[in-house]
Amino acid sequence: MYVQSTEEGNTTPYLALDQMTDNPFHLGEDHSKVSPMLTLAIGILSDEQFYIISLFMIYVSQIINICAIIANSLCLAVFVKLGFSEPSNISLTALAVCDFTLAVLSTWSNLCFWLTYHDVRLPFHSAKVSYLTGGIQYAFLSTTVAWVTAFISFERCLCILVPLKVRRLITPRGTFVAMLIIILLTFCPSFFTFIRYKFVWVFNSYLNRTILNTSPVNSKLAILLEKISFAICGVIQPLLAFSIVLICTVLLVVQLKKISSWRMSVTSTKSQWVQLAENPGASSSASEARISQKEERLVRMVVAIATIFIVSYIPTCIALLCFVVFDEFNMFGVYRRLFTVSGYMLSLGQPISGSVNILIYYKMTSKFRSVFRRLVRLDRQEQERQDLE
Repeated sequence: MYVQSTEEGNTTPYLALDQMTDNPFHLGEDHSKVSPMLTLAIGILSDEQFYIISLFMIYVSQIINICAIIANSLCLAVFVKLGFSEPSNISLTALAVCDFTLAVLSTWSNLCFWLTYHDVRLPFHSAKVSYLTGGIQYAFLSTTVAWVTAFISFERCLCILVPLKVRRLITPRGTFVAMLIIILLTFCPSFFTFIRYKFVWVFNSYLNRTILNTSPVNSKLAILLEKISFAICGVIQPLLAFSIVLICTVLLVVQLKKISSWRMSVTSTKSQWVQLAENPGASSSASEARISQKEERLVRMVVAIATIFIVSYIPTCIALLCFVVFDEFNMFGVYRRLFTVSGYMLSLGQPISGSVNILIYYKMTSKFRSVFRRLVRLDRQEQERQDLE
């Protein structure tokens, strides 16, 4: 790790994230001679605090990313074996693919920063290159995850509200097309970033060699496209998807409570068919309850997935608002340290959600549990244990 001596004789770690100097192992300039207000604005955290927090978050994030990669790989294997005749399998597969890709992108970014922190002389500027090849894609793909979750929640709402019509409204082909449209509108605009920034080879005086770096394209069209894509895909779409998930989750919870209460009242008095014979007007409610009882576990599973998403996505919504309100709250602004640390913290939410989903599927879906146990050969191990006993 590169260190710089201070006037007091201490050594202060300077990290490999500086965007203003030729030294890629230097986060910020020496602020000992600037005003306290400017130091506060640029630093927020001291060099040593920033180094410790960043390195700790990288280690934690990498562990969670590995868990997410393994978990979503198993989910994809199970869904492939289950087939895609059910619309829910298609949307859940899309969610697993997005979570897997997010974990891979986060792993790549963390690896770049980790190598730089340990003074590995990379042939490229790690902060800028990983930002364009991982960070931007991660941000846009998070929006894709939000919309896929919103679609899953909306689909389950239709199953509760209009159970007799949902099979005509939600079909496997329609779900597949919906997933493609979501990806097209949320993730593909991330490539507009390469209109605003380009890769260039520059000579680095600190390393005394040419390295791969990035350079902004200051044309009016490039700047306009960046602003539009960020406003739509970086702010409006995530907040709108979050709102849809929140509303649908509330509706699902309310409807589940109503149906559970109705079922309990029917069970406590007479059988369902006797109730229908005496009160023909209740046939609609009874039909709804029968259908909901058949899919109740799937609905509860969706509620669990949506709830975890809501909890993990709230910090992201706050960060998006800060990104809009504060002009310098970005990778290249004066608040870059605070932005970097908050980025580490926010990057934990999505992988945690992706890692936990497999536990929800296993607990609440018998088909998933059965295929998963055969996939990892748990059933065979139990059978062999019983044979030995």
